Amino acid sequence: MSWLRKPLAQVADLCLGKMLDEKKNKGDPMPYLANVNVRWGEFDLDSLREMRFEPNELDRYGLKHGDIVMCEGGEPGRCAIWKDEVPGMMIQKALHRIRPGEELDYRFLYYSFLYKGRNDGFSGLFTGSTIKHLPGQNLAKVEVRYPSRPEQERIADTLSAYDDLIENNRRRIKLLEESARLLYREWFVHLRFPGHEHVKVVDGVPVGWERKFVPDLIAINPKERIERGKEAWYVPMAALSETGMTVDRGDFERRTVHTTVKFRTNDVLLARITPCLENGKTGFVYFLDEGDIACGSTEFIVLRGTSVSPYFVYCLARTYDFREHAIKSMIGSSGRQRVQVGCFDEYWVALPPSSQLSEFDGSVAPMFKQIAVLDQQIERLGQARDLLLPHLMSGDVVSSTESLEAT
Repeated sequence: MSWLRKPLAQVADLCLGKMLDEKKNKGDPMPYLANVNVRWGEFDLDSLREMRFEPNELDRYGLKHGDIVMCEGGEPGRCAIWKDEVPGMMIQKALHRIRPGEELDYRFLYYSFLYKGRNDGFSGLFTGSTIKHLPGQNLAKVEVRYPSRPEQERIADTLSAYDDLIENNRRRIKLLEESARLLYREWFVHLRFPGHEHVKVVDGVPVGWERKFVPDLIAINPKERIERGKEAWYVPMAALSETGMTVDRGDFERRTVHTTVKFRTNDVLLARITPCLENGKTGFVYFLDEGDIACGSTEFIVLRGTSVSPYFVYCLARTYDFREHAIKSMIGSSGRQRVQVGCFDEYWVALPPSSQLSEFDGSVAPMFKQIAVLDQQIERLGQARDLLLPHLMSGDVVSSTESLEAT
């Protein structure tokens, strides 16, 4: 059966979000999505902001289940399906809302966009020389090629099976990391460790514990060497998450010219520049083979445990007090301020006896290892989906059962 071809404006309703203007905007404060909240296939909802919307703007700028939210700038064309994750969600002007008509399955339309994005299918519609944009009049011209509605649903079901597994893994990763960080806070911040009822605290330190400064426990920017001209992974700042330890390997590069920032498995990467540190960018290096060394952004600080485990180091680096101490040390011009590495010389940690540390490590190490396994599964599932994508979008359909068994 032949597929139809129509411009997007004929098969979907398009709307650009509302301009953020605190002086002119009126109405009630409501959460909204900005460009930074939209990733390929998912939303980052941990740093939502609010702006004022009037009652007559709710339909125009509001989201419904099945709407596709697409970036107008930044990485134009990047998009995800809205599934009512947060009630009453609105959109800012940096985003397009695409609401498919009855001819289209919203999932099929999303995968059409994903296919175009993977193959630079939007690039001919961009404006701007340095910062790219996809204006509404150009988005309206995007050609949508589609089969019958039942065939769309079959294709979408096949691809969604992969994304459902990916989303399930992401939820499990989030729960595992939350558990590890909660345990750290309970034991080492709030000092509610096993048996704490019978231990006296003097000047903020339980009896039997030691007050140690960070350099006594953690090597800051440890020296590593990569052979000149040898190919190695480069990890940019964009790869780090603002909320969790996992990294986006899609942003990695293989390079033969290396930066001065080098690290290995189990190191912790901490952003040192504003606003990346304030936004939470911190990563745990679980993605390298044992013995491999990678390089990264010169705006990373590398933390490596010497007297404590890498799990302890990561959880410490995620605490509010540790980050605030680093932020207060920042110097430099507005918008380019950086942490002074020497600030950690003055930050002390209450260090428990080795038996207490071992008990903590024994509890959280399986969580960290499971996160690494789940993230590797996410990568393989994404690769398998992307291999199927061109075949399915050209009509060479593989059943969902056969596809998933092939992975």
